This record gives sequence, structure tokens and C-alpha cells, in this order.
Amino acid sequence: MADTMVMREMEATAARIGIDLTKFDLDSIYLPPSEYFDIFSDDEEVYDTDNLEFDSSFGNIVVVDNLPVVPREKFEKLEGVVRKIYSQSGVIREEGLWMPVDPDSQKSLGYCFIEHNTPQEAELAREKTNGYKLDRAHIFAVNMFDDFERFMKVPDQWAPPESRPYVPGENLQQWLTDEKARDQFVIRAGTDTEVFWNDARHLKPELVYKQAYWTESFVQWSPLGTYLATVHSQGAAVWGGATTFNRLMRYAHPQVKLIDFSPGERYLVTYSSHEPSNPRDANRVVINIFDVRTGKVMRDFKGSADEFASGGTGGVTGVSWPVFRWGGGNEDRYFAKIGKNMISVYETETFTLIEKKSLKVENVMEFNWSPTDPIIALFVPELGGGNQPARVSLIQIPSKEELRQKNLFSVSDCKMYWQSSGDYLAVKVDRYTKTKKSTYTGFELFRIKERDIPIEVLELDNKNDKIIAFAWEPKGHRLAVIHGDSPRTDVSFYSMRTTQHTSRVSKLATLKGKQANALFWSPTGRFVILAGLKGFNGQLEFFNVDELETMATAEHFMATDIGWDPTGRYVATAVTSVHEMENGFNIWSFNGKLLYRIPKDHFFQYLWRPGPPSFLSPEKEEEIAKNLKKYSKKYEAEDLDVSLLLSEQDREKRRMLKDEWERWINEWKRLHEEEKFERQKLRDGEASDEEEEYEAKEVEVEELLGVSEEILIDN
Repeated sequence: MADTMVMREMEATAARIGIDLTKFDLDSIYLPPSEYFDIFSDDEEVYDTDNLEFDSSFGNIVVVDNLPVVPREKFEKLEGVVRKIYSQSGVIREEGLWMPVDPDSQKSLGYCFIEHNTPQEAELAREKTNGYKLDRAHIFAVNMFDDFERFMKVPDQWAPPESRPYVPGENLQQWLTDEKARDQFVIRAGTDTEVFWNDARHLKPELVYKQAYWTESFVQWSPLGTYLATVHSQGAAVWGGATTFNRLMRYAHPQVKLIDFSPGERYLVTYSSHEPSNPRDANRVVINIFDVRTGKVMRDFKGSADEFASGGTGGVTGVSWPVFRWGGGNEDRYFAKIGKNMISVYETETFTLIEKKSLKVENVMEFNWSPTDPIIALFVPELGGGNQPARVSLIQIPSKEELRQKNLFSVSDCKMYWQSSGDYLAVKVDRYTKTKKSTYTGFELFRIKERDIPIEVLELDNKNDKIIAFAWEPKGHRLAVIHGDSPRTDVSFYSMRTTQHTSRVSKLATLKGKQANALFWSPTGRFVILAGLKGFNGQLEFFNVDELETMATAEHFMATDIGWDPTGRYVATAVTSVHEMENGFNIWSFNGKLLYRIPKDHFFQYLWRPGPPSFLSPEKEEEIAKNLKKYSKKYEAEDLDVSLLLSEQDREKRRMLKDEWERWINEWKRLHEEEKFERQKLRDGEASDEEEEYEAKEVEVEELLGVSEEILIDN
């Protein structure tokens, strides 16, 4: 039976609104108390059971009002009609439909209670039937049973909200003011989630915060590093601060599976998927968009998985994630999703479609926002057996004006890559040969910020080479391509920078025969890591693109993940629990020096804490770069102090080891002296321990092993 405390709460709630609980299967809708616990942090008391609030919810029950008032003889007919309508939303439990009766007139009271199998089915029933027109006089008003408790608490008389004094919160950017200019990172290993400073000067991480069972699946930093998000069965939560990591807000979304922040951190998108009662139906998807600071749901989207399955880069249960992509840079002004023959673009001022209609694009397959401007790049494949060419179009938002279009022929596949500053767009196009038996690859390069958006074609020296990886230089003008066949591939670098004589893309260099299948540019450009992951077992080459020279080669055996810190000074390589062995992470300098290695069993995640964009103007950054020696003197002095400190610590450590060794030797000498008399007795009174004072003699000892007789017969 249900817990006594919960039962009392349920009965009290039902009595206040006149419901007979004997009509419902309480055991089937009761959940153990562990299901109702809030998301607690370590410093919250959870042991006082007298003060615990249990969620005595009837989440799978809806209340349908405005039904016809009928006598007993028409009950069966009305129940049949209601059951038929609500069975379309999910399974109605046995004896899960109850219409209260007026004891005096023996007529129905004009409303009923319907109990579904799951809260998701009940929510779907409310959505589909609220406002349902049974006839001209009876339009359904449908509410969740749980809402009545909230309605009952609304006072009859309006009262102004209580004024609360302003309490300043913690500075959530304080971690950026670290005196040592260190970066933070978070890891998950086993049941623990830990945040560290990367103290590269001292060649070790410094623990900031640690909590066991902090999340039920994964953690995620917000794009500017202000928040750390955790995921729970009840929803998501965000935490902030430099060292305290207090909980700032919770977002109720049962069984949430995925989350995504808007670029400016104003909104949090949460996603859940629920299996339907009927196996033939698609999974039911719920997507909520929350205001990060207030926790308010700004917009929700609900429907089948099929409605959200188009486009995207990574799928979960048939839905591509992220479903919604954000545009307009860090202002979070627009978000959009791809659908059948359309792209739906919403603006966040009202969270409605721009101009109240979607952008119609026949057979659109993919789209991407510019990272900095409200521009959408979209791809449409060939139609009509090649009669209508494929095309890439650039669309301005909110005007929906087409800025540029490029027709493409004989296309088998197409991928689009924006440069981080939005200056360039690369379109990788795989085309069929004339025989249609093979393909070759080329690039269409759009110069977005130049007049009329000129387009260039880039083809490799051997256009039949397979493209293994492509990446733009962040904040720069260069691009890198890994091409060829494994295990020895080539890496080519190109520049988009115009010169006095030409505005065409130019090749800088090609590196031959590299064991690389992935590219990782430094966030500040200039440096790139050529990595051989998976089958190449973690080969690393740290390359300076300015000088076109290799700074270092190394290996992190079985490495699965590589990530630069936000400043481009350090690199983390990790082996996660994808492999059962070698779990842990290494920290390297930008030029390939291994600084420290941390082994961690059951290692799941390593994430650098992102930082906000620089507040310096490009001119100021350039001025600092030119005068770097002047600015670096202070830090060189600090590095020298740390180096001297580490040297002194190292010397002190060696002194301690030497002292320990001498203590051990002296102890054994003392024991040796104490046992001298015993040794003398064992040597028949000989007192000396010196080996050369003894005379060695050889003694032969004969021993009869046995006698046997054998009779020989002489023939």
C-alpha cells in the first residue's frame, strides 16, 4: 500500500475538492518517496523526514468539464462517447473513467475524471481535447487533476505581491579575475564531479569543488562559462560561482535527456522523449525553452519524433539534436528548426514565427546560421533526376531576402562550414563523375563580408583524394584539410587573405604522409594539432602554421578526446571510459610539452570552462601582440619565482629522501651491532664479520647410495 503520510495528503487534497478516492487505483499511481526528492546539494539537510514535502500528485488524471448533464439511463452512452475520444490519446485504466452523480437528482454533474497509464498520455489528452466541441452547447474544458490544488489556493481578493528586499547575488564572473590567470575545467569520474584550476605553473590541478552524484547523466558548461548545468530525472539545474557553485535555478522537465544553451546564455532548451502505449505510434517529444535566470518556460513544443526528425548533426531516438539552432550571435534574437519543405524561424521577443509563417523551401535538407550575423545558409539537393540543380542559398533574417545563391550539379553530398567570425563559408561538395561510378570533392568558398559575396572554387591537386577532415582557423583567414588514404594522409593549408595582385584562395603548404585523421585549431589561431585518433592510437603533432614547422610530436595512447583551453595556452587530451584501460587525462603546453598526467578510473567527461569574448578591440589586441615583450616581463618574473619555488621544493624533497635513507641505514647498523653476539655464537666463537679473514677448505664426502646384485649367465 501507499505510504501512510502520502495517503493522508492525497485524501486531504481529494476531500477539499469532493473526489471519492476509492474509484482510483492508488497503488498504481503511487511512487516511492525517492521519486519526489528535489535536486539537493551537499549543504542541504535532507534527513528531517517530518519536514519533507512529498509530491502526492495524480499526474496521470485529467478532469473534463462541460459534459452534458444526463440521467442514469444515458450514462453508458455518454461514457462510451468520452471513452472513444480519450482512448485516442492513450490507454484509459480499467475503471479509470468516473462521472460524479448528484445524489438528489441522480444525474451526472457535468464533469468526469479520466485516469491514463502515464502522465505523458494525460498531458497529451489535455492538449488535444481542451476546447473540443462535442456539440454547440458543450465545449470541453480540460485540466490536469494536479492543477486544482493550485487553483484552490488562489485568494478571492487580489493582494499586491510581497515586497522583498534586494539581496545582491554572487559575482558569477569572479573566476575570470583569478590572480594567476588560470582556467578551470570540470571532470566526471565514477560517481564524482570535480572542478579544478589548471595550475600549469605548479604542474598539477588544484581542486575547486567536488560533489558525488551531482548529476545523473552528464554536465555541460554554458557557452560563456557563467553556468554549469546538471541533468536529473526531474529536470535540469544550473550552478555558478568561482568556488562555491551554488544552485542558481531549477528547470522542471521530467525525464529530460538533452539540454542546449543559447549562445548568449539567455535561454536553456531541454528535450525529453517518451515511448507511446501503442508501439505503432512514434515517440512523443517534449521540448521546453526556459529563461535561464527566471526559470520561466518561454515556449514549449510537443509532438511526435517524426515532426522533429529532419536535419541536425546527431540523433537521439530519431530526433536530431540540436532541434533548434540559434542565430544572431550572442544576442539570442532568433532560433530556427528545419521541417518538411520549410525552415521555421522564431524571434525571442515574442517566441513566435517571424511574420507568423515559416520560410518555404522545397526539399530543403540542411541549414546553418552564421556565428555572428542573422544569415542562414541552406542546402537543397537536386530534383527531378538532375533537371533542377542543387543549390546553396544565403538568406537574410528577418527580411528573408536571398543574398546569394549558387547552383551545383551532379551532387551526391554537401556539407557547410562557417568560419568562427562569420567572414567565410566553405561548402564541401561531393560530385559524381561522368560515369556516376565514383565521386570527387571540391569546395565552394563564399567571402561573406565582401561586396556581392564572391565565390571561389577550391580543388585539391588530386581531386580524387578523399576528404578526411576540414577546419577553419578561428578568427583567422586560413583553412586546413586532411586528405588522401589512410594510414598516411596529407595535410594542406590554404589562405583566404587577399593580396595586392590577387583575391583568390592560395595554398600555403602540403604536409605529406601524416598519421592524422583530425584537426584541432587553437582558439586564437596560428597553432594546430594534427591528431591520429581511434585506429592511430593517439598520435599528436603540434604544428605552427605561421612558420610552417612542427613544434613537437607526441603520443597519448588510446586518446579519445582533445580540447584546447579558451586562451589557446594549454591542451587537454583524454582517454574516456570508451576504453577500459588507460583512463585519465594529460595537460600539454601549446607547443607540445607534457606538463602533467592524471589517471582516473571510470573517466567520463573532461570539459574546459569557456570564457566570454575578449573586451579588447582588434586594434588593442594587435597593439598588445606587437608589445608582447613589455607585457610579458611581469609574468616572466612570476614564472621565475614559481620555478625557483619548485626547485626549492624539489631540493627539499630530495633532502627528505636522503634523510630518510640515512635513518634507514643507521637503524640497520644498530640492529647489526645488537646481533653481533648471536652471529659470533653461530661461528663457533669467531668474532669477525669480515669475509676475507676466513680460510676456505674443500672437503670431499663419499656416500654409499645403494648396492645391487646381478647374475650374468654365460652361454
